Amino acid sequence: MSTHHGHGATATASAPLHQLLGATASALQAIGAGQSGTAALEAIDAALRPAVQALLFQALRNLGRAQALRRLLAPRKPQPRVDALLCTALALAWSPEAAPYEPFTLVNQAVEAAKRNPATRGNAAFINACLRRFLRERATLVAATEADEVAAWNHPAWWIRRLRQDHPHHWQQILQANNAPAPMVLRVSRQKTTQTAYQQALRAINIECGAAGDWGVVLERPVPVQRLPGFDQGLVSVQDAAAQMAAPLLLAGLEADRPLRLLDACAAPGGKTAQLLEWAAALQAPWQVTALEVDARRAERIHENLRRLGLSAQVLVADAGAPEAWWQQASGGRPFDAILLDAPCTASGIVRRHPDVRWLRRDSDVAQLAALQARLLAALWPLLAPGGRMLYCTCSVFRAEGDAQIQAFLAHNTDAHLLPSPGHLFPGSPDKRGALRDNGPGEHDGFFYALLQKAA
Repeated sequence: MSTHHGHGATATASAPLHQLLGATASALQAIGAGQSGTAALEAIDAALRPAVQALLFQALRNLGRAQALRRLLAPRKPQPRVDALLCTALALAWSPEAAPYEPFTLVNQAVEAAKRNPATRGNAAFINACLRRFLRERATLVAATEADEVAAWNHPAWWIRRLRQDHPHHWQQILQANNAPAPMVLRVSRQKTTQTAYQQALRAINIECGAAGDWGVVLERPVPVQRLPGFDQGLVSVQDAAAQMAAPLLLAGLEADRPLRLLDACAAPGGKTAQLLEWAAALQAPWQVTALEVDARRAERIHENLRRLGLSAQVLVADAGAPEAWWQQASGGRPFDAILLDAPCTASGIVRRHPDVRWLRRDSDVAQLAALQARLLAALWPLLAPGGRMLYCTCSVFRAEGDAQIQAFLAHNTDAHLLPSPGHLFPGSPDKRGALRDNGPGEHDGFFYALLQKAA
């Protein structure tokens, strides 16, 4: 999954607030129509984008509350553009403690934004009336939305229901973590520097940081990658602490003196491919890594990442679920010694980084993606050498994409054995099993890991 961080979280002084609110509302409207947050932000003027992203992410993290308030103020749903502007203002202003500007200023500037846009100008008086009423009756209106679960947790009802079912003891912790911004975490290149040396380099330029796991560094505040020492030289990559567990889990105990064949089956944007290659280089292991990606544009991202890090792998544009099309080219039809399957999933574990995901997903997506994951497991398992290992992972907290998926797989494949694995990791900190906590802050995304070994 790609990661975008809220750099420049304060509004640019050059742009008036009404302009930023108008742009935020148009991005929110695009997401409401099914577009991804990344695509919605790409449509925004580049100069405004960092400030708009910060406002948009805050609006998305409070959208359930905003929609509940809007229903009280305007029971008949207004047209999408008006609704988006109302919800933007309400999401940002409903809690004065968390508001990025004074609620009065936000209301004022939202009305100004309505007046300046031809699409909303005719509704400016209506928007003004709704928002003024909100300012007058805020406490009463907010209290009236408290009993609404979607408003209280800012997640769709089906999502809350599924989490409560999947993780009866942790569902509230997961939802709470989802509503806080994720920290920016870096992976240090094993062959180029050390965790300690890199932390010193950051502190030397006043970037506060701590350790995350064995090879990670977590920043107190996100910074643009251009400010990171040695980023262009490949000293570090941006990668969450949960994702950084992949290479150590898969490679532990593999023989460094044998020319093993490794497959990264769904590889874009290439973070885990790069980590496998960094480990191989640090161990001076003659391993051959093949990375597959079905989308040609996303495969290009793998090449870019590897170039920056000075690494190389065989990158093929191919569907991991149809090995007959690429197995010959990848390894001459010989089995792989280790396979990493970071399967497509709902991304329910990384909504801290992508707050749009919860509003874009549908309950039916879970079963569809679980079926795709099962198809990939079934297609790749025969390509694994006897005694070989496969690491299955998803950035999901839903059991259908994790625990339940693997239990079903083990029931159908008697030659598969589950090795000690982290299982479901919950977003935020600390983790239920203390994973990653022993060494520095146990801060990570929601994830699932299962390490499988094939009978020899």
